[in-house]
Amino acid sequence: MEDMQHQKRAADQKKKMLTRLSRIEGQVRGLERMVSEDVYCPDILIQVSAVTAALNSFSKELLKNHIKNCVVEDIKAGRDETVDELVSVLQKMMK
Repeated sequence: MEDMQHQKRAADQKKKMLTRLSRIEGQVRGLERMVSEDVYCPDILIQVSAVTAALNSFSKELLKNHIKNCVVEDIKAGRDETVDELVSVLQKMMK
């Protein structure tokens, strides 16, 4: 990973994020179980779609919070390079 920065999050926001990730982790474990039990491929694919949707939803929420908090604060503080960073992140996400 690149040089990792840190962002302090409100306790309630952090708890919601971790809860969502725990649910997604459970869904992925369910996929593992389905594969090991030789479940029919279309049924597994439907579950993969559900995991993908859950991750996309998580990403959208995280991005919204990042823009509303980090990006806005940085711009107000004169750190305009944050916009370039955001554009770079969006480009990577949209590959």
